[in-house]
Amino acid sequence: MIPEPQRCAWCGDDPLYRAYHDLEWGVPCHDEQHLFELLTLEGAQAGLSWIIILRKREGYRRAFEGFEAERIARFDEGRIAALLADPGIVRNRLKVRSTVSNARALLALRDRGQTLDGFLWDFVGGAPRQNAWRSLAELPARTAKSDAMSRALKALGFAFVGSTICYALMQAVGLVNDHTLDCYRHRELGGGLSASDGNG
Repeated sequence: MIPEPQRCAWCGDDPLYRAYHDLEWGVPCHDEQHLFELLTLEGAQAGLSWIIILRKREGYRRAFEGFEAERIARFDEGRIAALLADPGIVRNRLKVRSTVSNARALLALRDRGQTLDGFLWDFVGGAPRQNAWRSLAELPARTAKSDAMSRALKALGFAFVGSTICYALMQAVGLVNDHTLDCYRHRELGGGLSASDGNG
């Protein structure tokens, strides 16, 4: 029997959590739709556990048209009311409305000739920051860069983009490699090649 590899402590034994950790978390992403999806899901998580959001992920993809901003931006009050009755997502009025308004903010960003990909990756100079945390307790909830990202996104009209949400997004889409040193994914994602001083 092949032994299980050492993983970050936060993913526990849940198969869904492990798959997310092993295949997605911390992998550098440049896909616009996927970035918008993770921005939405991280905002939806506020006040909840991430496993709840993972279990509703397919519900979100269905409810929000595969996270195509052009489609979501056209949602009217009737569509929002229907979403608030959908058990496949977190039925929080502010969070649902923020997804629609964020889609419109994203389209406005594109109208200015920018992409979400370019906007987000500018905060780390276009390359993942390689952190070197020894334990889960060392991981920050926010950093100066996530503070700056939060301010910039809010200035563009995005909602549910506080600094803690932004840092979680940075971790999820690989702007930072926050796998702990004992996790097998840390080295697979470039850890140890050019480790920073761990300030995200």
